[in-house]
Amino acid sequence: MQDMKPADDAISGRATILTYHDGSTRHVVATEIETPFPEGHLIVSRTDRAGIITHCNPIFVEMSGYPIEELIGQPHCLVRHPDMPAAAFRGLWQTVRSGMKWHGYVKNLRKDGGYYWVYATVVPNIRDGRVVGYTSVRRKPSRVRIEEAVALYRTLV
Repeated sequence: MQDMKPADDAISGRATILTYHDGSTRHVVATEIETPFPEGHLIVSRTDRAGIITHCNPIFVEMSGYPIEELIGQPHCLVRHPDMPAAAFRGLWQTVRSGMKWHGYVKNLRKDGGYYWVYATVVPNIRDGRVVGYTSVRRKPSRVRIEEAVALYRTLV
């Protein structure tokens, strides 16, 4: 994953270094510009077991701000917003790796530094009794639940 730079696409915002579960880091720049979730749509993506994007629908491309060529083959954490605590993703991964469905509210980072909120459901893709990847379906979140998530996420690390 490439670092974001304030000069990229005239991004001006809060610069942060994100550290991922594997110890890798990435410089990101986050603005306070929210892109509203489009009415009547679902964002869908699939990853392999390591979280590398193997498929994404056009709404994911549109909402993320990345061209599809910059999404396929990248870790899904490419869209991780710095306001999302690592603990939220630890819980997600523990749940889906055990073969169970996970759901929750997630603030995602756009390529332009903006963000969008989703209500995500992640399910393991199981073939011949073993997990071969994951499918995530995201829908428009409730504004009340977003505010609850913001308060909760401020307490987590």
